[in-house]
Amino acid sequence: MIETATGLIVRTRPLTDTSLIVHWLTPDLGRLATVAKGARRPKSPFAGKLDLFYRADFSFQRSRRSELHTLREVSLKETNAGLRQELGYLQQASYAAALIEQTTEMETPLPEIFSLLADFLKNLTRQPPKPQTLFAFEIKLLSELGLQPDLEKDRLGPDIKQLLRIFLVSDWPVLGRLKLSDHQVVELRRFLHAFLVYHLGKIPMTRSRLP
Repeated sequence: MIETATGLIVRTRPLTDTSLIVHWLTPDLGRLATVAKGARRPKSPFAGKLDLFYRADFSFQRSRRSELHTLREVSLKETNAGLRQELGYLQQASYAAALIEQTTEMETPLPEIFSLLADFLKNLTRQPPKPQTLFAFEIKLLSELGLQPDLEKDRLGPDIKQLLRIFLVSDWPVLGRLKLSDHQVVELRRFLHAFLVYHLGKIPMTRSRLP
């Protein structure tokens, strides 16, 4: 049976010399893995349509044996080209996608998390890469996962608690205008790292290298 979805490409990797595995995040079907047969050939109908953080409508043939389905058609909607203008953007976007992959199940509807990532990617390039952008993504994702920190119990300074509350409820343009001191950046990075490791067991290794 042929199914259709809208999704963001969160990861790709070669399967054979000519084929590509494409991992999608979709609102209604959750995370999906598809194989794009022949996608690495120069004249493939998929040429120019399958890259990290591209947003597209696509159709696929569901596999009866595994979670790797066959990609049929792709209609590209958005390339998020601005992410490729600065390495820091790609690093933050890739970390966000990896954290979602680690904390969610395959083929489980994720409409709120899809919207969170889509909005994060859209707003990421509107300012230079900043640590608070990623801190806000982490706290918003934790909230969607039901793992929001209890700020009344955590032993944090009042300024750090207030920033975490702002990260949780504010939209991205507001967050981009925040001015954080070096001390606040260090404290927030330390707290969120420890919190994520405690609740998730591990986090993507790239976090320590992020701007």
